[in-house]
Amino acid sequence: MARILTAVFLMAAVTYLPRFLPVALMKGRLKSPFIKSFLYYIPYAVLGAMIFPGILNATGNPVTSVTGMITALILAYFEKGLVTVAVISIIIVYVSGLIVKYF
Repeated sequence: MARILTAVFLMAAVTYLPRFLPVALMKGRLKSPFIKSFLYYIPYAVLGAMIFPGILNATGNPVTSVTGMITALILAYFEKGLVTVAVISIIIVYVSGLIVKYF
């Protein structure tokens, strides 16, 4: 049991330190507006890069995947809630899958 707890604490330290140290070391030192805006948008860019390939391969049919993605983008543009975007996109993907199957 002691070995397991040691492993858990070491893994927690290894994952927490790289996230905490830059914040602790750079707090209040960033003066460049470009770097501040760059760091502000990085999480969105990384999230988009991770999700986009999965969207195109999620249904096995690129037509239904693209219709769901376009639906989600339009709803997000009009600032609908996350649950609303997800549910309506799923419904659109399902309906477009039925339409594609028959044609």
